[in-house]
Amino acid sequence: MFANMGEYEPCGIFTIGHFILILITVIGIFTALKKTVNKNKEQVYKIIKYITIFAWILEVLKIIYNVKQNSFKAVNTYLPLYYCSILLYAGLLSSFAKGTLKRVGDVCLATGSIIGGVVFMIYPSTSLPIYPAFHILSIHSFLFHGSMVYLGILINKTKYIELKKSDIKYFASLILCMSIVALIANKLFNGNLMFISNNFPRYID
Repeated sequence: MFANMGEYEPCGIFTIGHFILILITVIGIFTALKKTVNKNKEQVYKIIKYITIFAWILEVLKIIYNVKQNSFKAVNTYLPLYYCSILLYAGLLSSFAKGTLKRVGDVCLATGSIIGGVVFMIYPSTSLPIYPAFHILSIHSFLFHGSMVYLGILINKTKYIELKKSDIKYFASLILCMSIVALIANKLFNGNLMFISNNFPRYID
């Protein structure tokens, strides 16, 4: 569960371990939806808030672990500035902001979370090629991205917000802000956060 990088053979992508994690995550999503899909807006708001807080706690633990495993300069391994990190920032805006900023968070959770979560579960390029299936970081990845998909579906199913075509500006604004910060970090530490400074590292099994 807490083995150092390289201590055990990585799980890899499209392996039995990968498919088991997908199955467990999908079952978890459907179970959670079954229990919460009839919640009212106030209850959905609390669910978003609690999941956001939990996600940040896990992220801080992940950052501490990765900094110890690598180094402070290895920003690619620990800074939450990838597309899927949208849950962390959109969750904060949705839970604690008001007005336009809250709308930004709500829209990003209702749209980008589903896309990012599903894509990662199919192609978990930042965890399973490095760690075993049941390593703490692999489990964290699927729990995190499963939460993204769950929140996105929940928000849409309960009509927590009504999406409009004009909402694309809110989604784009958050991604743009994250990309700018990521680009600055990439320049300072020779990183590839948001995969915007170098080619995406192709995974070969």
